[in-house]
Amino acid sequence: MYKSIIRPILFKFDPEKVHHFTFKMIKLAHKIPGMRGIIRSLYVVDDKRLAVNVFGLDFTNPIGLAAGFDKDGKLYDELSNFGFGFIEVGTVTPVGQPGNETPRLFRLPADKGIINRMGFNNGGVEELAERLRNRRGDKLIIGGNIGKNKVTPNEEALDDYLKCFDALFDYVDYFVVNVSSPNTPNLRALQEKEPLKKLLSALKNENMAQAHPKPILLKIAPDLTDSQLDDIIEIVRDTKIDGIIATNTTISRADLKTNSTEVEKIGAGGLSGMPVRQRATEVISYLHTKSNGAFPIIAVGGIFTAEDALEKLKAGASLVQVYSGFIYEGPAMIKRICKGILKGKA
Repeated sequence: MYKSIIRPILFKFDPEKVHHFTFKMIKLAHKIPGMRGIIRSLYVVDDKRLAVNVFGLDFTNPIGLAAGFDKDGKLYDELSNFGFGFIEVGTVTPVGQPGNETPRLFRLPADKGIINRMGFNNGGVEELAERLRNRRGDKLIIGGNIGKNKVTPNEEALDDYLKCFDALFDYVDYFVVNVSSPNTPNLRALQEKEPLKKLLSALKNENMAQAHPKPILLKIAPDLTDSQLDDIIEIVRDTKIDGIIATNTTISRADLKTNSTEVEKIGAGGLSGMPVRQRATEVISYLHTKSNGAFPIIAVGGIFTAEDALEKLKAGASLVQVYSGFIYEGPAMIKRICKGILKGKA
């Protein structure tokens, strides 16, 4: 029903407005007595064979919601009822910021892709921390994706990441350091070997000073060269962070089915969805093979079906995340992927 009726209607309207409308509708639906249980009965696959332990955390299933969908942690509890094994909130910055000018979110239906240049729009880390204080005591794993404010120069970026880390430490289960978004000026320069090593080492030191350290992951771009990926492997080894998320959105526009004039009109932004599927899998496979499986990888990029998820897991990922696929396929996709994974295990 979603793909044949609901999606065609939603896709007639501005993507960002639809996003906010959908949030309101999901929130409203959950206020109806008994609706939480009904939604869970429709979408949650409760099977112990799906459970996986990664980074020392127990996930009820390996399918997560990627960062960017619920930036401010406004809907994580409701979204968990659609069957996710974990949800990543953020990217969040120390101080709230509006992000880039609108329009800044665009669909490419012919490619099953999305271009965004949101620019880390969020209400700030204190606002997110306040919401997470009220999280339910269930099995849902929540990750905190942290970044820097647009006005913060790269030389002072570490302070921003530390502020976010400290503010969220008591309320998330793992952290993701985002230096790979193409929508904050000069942010990707932090992926270079020396600044990245310095940033991750400082966060690792802060983490180890805690009584119970949390897993720290690095989210990388799909546009890195093999040489840069070799540097990433070395950095993970040297800083002893816990893993990688591969990959963020791409700045590439190669091999799109959408008319090139239309793509050029959209302009800058990160491309996600099916166009990044192959490259994300290549990056995962490269990291896993060259590192001899030395660290866990969370896969994200072009996951729409169980086959897509299994492709990533076979390439070396321990967990997968969805974003664009969730928008194109609807909430039933999580159930379909979970069932497909179980079938693959049978």
